[in-house]
Amino acid sequence: MPTPLQIGEHTVQPPVVLAPMAGITNAPFRTLCREFSGGKGLFVSEMITTRALVERNEKTMQLIQFDASEKPRSIQLYGVDPATVGKAVRMIAEEDLADHIDLNFGCPVPKVTRKGGGSALPYKRNLLRAILREAVSGAGDLPVTMKMRKGIDDDHVTYLDAGRIAVEEGVTAIALHGRTTAQHYGGTADWDAIARLKEHVPEIPVLGNGDIWSAEDALRMVEQTGCDGVVVGRGCLGRPWLFADLVAAFEGRTDELMRPTLREVADVMVRHATLLGEWIGDPSRGVIDFRKHVAWYLKGFAVGSEMRKRLAVTSSLEELRAGLDELDLDQPWPAGADGPRGRTSGNNRVVLPDGWLKDPYDCAGVGEDAELDTSGG
Repeated sequence: MPTPLQIGEHTVQPPVVLAPMAGITNAPFRTLCREFSGGKGLFVSEMITTRALVERNEKTMQLIQFDASEKPRSIQLYGVDPATVGKAVRMIAEEDLADHIDLNFGCPVPKVTRKGGGSALPYKRNLLRAILREAVSGAGDLPVTMKMRKGIDDDHVTYLDAGRIAVEEGVTAIALHGRTTAQHYGGTADWDAIARLKEHVPEIPVLGNGDIWSAEDALRMVEQTGCDGVVVGRGCLGRPWLFADLVAAFEGRTDELMRPTLREVADVMVRHATLLGEWIGDPSRGVIDFRKHVAWYLKGFAVGSEMRKRLAVTSSLEELRAGLDELDLDQPWPAGADGPRGRTSGNNRVVLPDGWLKDPYDCAGVGEDAELDTSGG
């Protein structure tokens, strides 16, 4: 049994965290993952833009709604302007909107990096420090953590400097995705970098992220890197029961891993779509939002391409259930179904503000106008 992960006053045991994913880790998906884990672990919201939060954008205010059973309530914030980040953090603390704040310095999406945000930001060391200082001071008793990547590319690696700055500014824990911005989600995650960061900042917990597709992968990452816990993103797409596996594995019950039949998977799919409809307030819109999950849930099962297409365009719970009932639901869990899901593209050109790489310390020109105005990525 690994040492419990301590995030402020919150003990996370086993040390397993759901990574924020745009359009995915909304309240319904967090509910599913939490149910499978028995309430163990930490489940983080979608990325919330600080400007949109401060302006009380309607969509953003919905995204920060938590179910009464969510403890602790965890919000991930994205921002590039220290003053705006500070306002958002103080708003969360003063209005009791969450119990934990995570800061996003890991997003590689061009619309984020072209503003100097996400995984582009730690290159500007002084800007990173200013944001962390504002966040930690504004948070009061709330713990502040951060998620980041190795750097922009292999020539602009930042994670060790960023880790040291985080420690100096009072950040509670760091999660490292072992890829650069240029890699996006391609190639293989560099777990050695996670080990190096753990050695570099022994004062605070380091969590590893990248290429965890199964509970076995999570145990292997902890063993190989010495990290204090794992952050799981794409590995749970269409696999919310992975959190049951992770809990069992970290508690030494590796013979209890879930291998659901297609019938059991279909039941989870319908429940997921139902929860989305309840959350949105419209069952039909819930099914439409669920469409993107269909291929992930069915990965590895013998389902024809025409049926896959049909299920991916359903627009009612009845239509979804009827289509699933036409499948051979007695299929056992398919061998090799735990592989990569979600985006796997790599070697992308990184989109940055003009002159961003000229000086790793100068952050002139970054201000409120660089803030995104919508949440969720």
